[in-house]
Amino acid sequence: MHAEHDPLTIYCPACNEAFLGHLQNLHCPRCGMEASPGAMSSLQTVQLSQDGAAAPAEASDKFDDLHRLIGKEVDRYRIHSLLGRGGMGWVFLAQHLQLNRPCALKILAPGLVRKDHDYLERFYSEGQAAASLNHENVVTVHAIGQFQGLHFLEMEFVPGQSLQKLINQQSLLPIRAATIALGIAEGLGNAHRNGIIHRDLKPDNVLLTHRGIPKIGDFGLAKRLHGRGVSERQGTLAGTPHFMAPELFLGQEATPAADVYALGVTFFFMLAGKVPFTGKNFNALSEAIQQSPPPDIRSLRPDVPLEFGECLSLLLEKSPQNRPQTGIEASQLLQAILGEARDIESLLHEAFGNFPYVKWQRQGKVFELDVTLSNGRRQTVFVETSAHDLGERLLQIFSLCCPAEGHYYIEALRLNSVIPHGAIALREVDNREHFVTVNNYPLATVDAEEIRRSVLELAHCADAIELKLTGEDRN
Repeated sequence: MHAEHDPLTIYCPACNEAFLGHLQNLHCPRCGMEASPGAMSSLQTVQLSQDGAAAPAEASDKFDDLHRLIGKEVDRYRIHSLLGRGGMGWVFLAQHLQLNRPCALKILAPGLVRKDHDYLERFYSEGQAAASLNHENVVTVHAIGQFQGLHFLEMEFVPGQSLQKLINQQSLLPIRAATIALGIAEGLGNAHRNGIIHRDLKPDNVLLTHRGIPKIGDFGLAKRLHGRGVSERQGTLAGTPHFMAPELFLGQEATPAADVYALGVTFFFMLAGKVPFTGKNFNALSEAIQQSPPPDIRSLRPDVPLEFGECLSLLLEKSPQNRPQTGIEASQLLQAILGEARDIESLLHEAFGNFPYVKWQRQGKVFELDVTLSNGRRQTVFVETSAHDLGERLLQIFSLCCPAEGHYYIEALRLNSVIPHGAIALREVDNREHFVTVNNYPLATVDAEEIRRSVLELAHCADAIELKLTGEDRN
C-alpha cells in the first residue's frame, strides 16, 4: 500500500472535530473546509494568528493512553468501557461501587494537565458549572475528584445517542426538530437563570435519552456571568466556529444571546441536515457568519411551517440585541410556534417505551408499529398526521385488514357495526384499495394513553377482521 493512500487524522478548524482522511483529500467530510493533517487540537478553541487566519491549537495527539483503565477501579468506580474521547479527555462507562449505579466518568487527559494548567481550570469550571444545574434537559454532574493524578467528573449516564448521530441517520420532521429545540432551550434557560453560559452548544454536545429527551452536556467552556470565570488569552475564540454567533468573531464578550444563536444553528441543522454557513477556509466562514443572510429554510424544506421559519430567523439574527436574550425567551418563542402541536415521536416513546411487544420506526412521515398480539400473531399499525393546518391536524392511526375485494364488502359492513373501537374504512396502499381499521384524534389534545390503547385495539380488530374475511394472517 502506498503511503499517499494511508488514512490519517485530519482536524477541521470549523467543526472542531477530528476525522479520518487521505493525503490527497484534506477536506472535512462534514463541512468541506480544508483541514489540517494530523493536527489534533484541544477541539475546544481556535487560535487566531495576527492576520486573523485560524490555526489549530498545539497538537495534543500525545495524550496518555487511558485504555489501560478499562476493567480497573478508579477511586470509587469500576471502569467498564470507553464511551468517547473529546478535546479535554476521555469518557468511560463506569459503575459506582458504593451506590451500585452506572455513571459516565469523564477523566481529563493527563498530558493536557502537564502541558497547560488552563485545561485543569476549564475542567473544574465544567464540573462546578454543570453541578450547579438540576434540570431534565441538562446532563447532571454528581461529583468532582482526583485519583492518583487523574482528575475526573462523575456524570449522569445517558443511554441513547447524540443529536448529531440522530441527524446523521435521517432528517427530522419539523415538529420533532422544534420539540427537541424547545427542550434544549429550556436547558439553556436553566443555565442562564443560574448565571452560566454554555459557549459550545452544538448537536455533538446534546444527548438524547431512549425516550427522545434532549440533555445538554459538555460544559467544558462554560462561563459564569458573575464572578471569576475561565481565563482566556487574547486572540482565542472559544467554541465551535460553525455554531458561534457573529459578535464573537469581533471579539465581543459571550452572552446568553450567543447560546441562543447556537441554538438557532442547531435548529437549522436539524431541519436542513447542514449548517447555515460554510466556507472554504476559516476567514470565509467567519465573513459568511457575520455578513451573509441565512438560507431560507423553507426553500430547503418546503414542509417546514412558515412560523417555524420566522422563529429560525429570529434565533439567527446577526445582532445579539435582536435575538431572544436568553434560553428562557427562546423557549417561550418555541412554545408559541408549537402551540398545541404534539411531537409524535415523543408520544410514541411515552406510550411504548416500556412495552416490549411493540416496536416502531419512522418511514418518511409515517410511523410503522410492529405489534405482537397475545395469540402470537403480528400486526402492523401505521401512525401519521393529517395534512390540515398545524393547529387543526389529526393524528391518524390505522391497521391493514386485507385488500378491498368485492366479495368482502357485505361482511365488512356487518363487522363495522359491531367492532368496539374505531371503524372499518377504505384506504389506498401501494396503489390498491384496502380495508383498514382506523381511528383519528385531534393532534393538539391526544395523549400517550389514548395512542397506546388505540394502537393495541386497532391491531387486534384488524387481525380478527383479516382472519374473518380471508381466513389468513397476511399482515
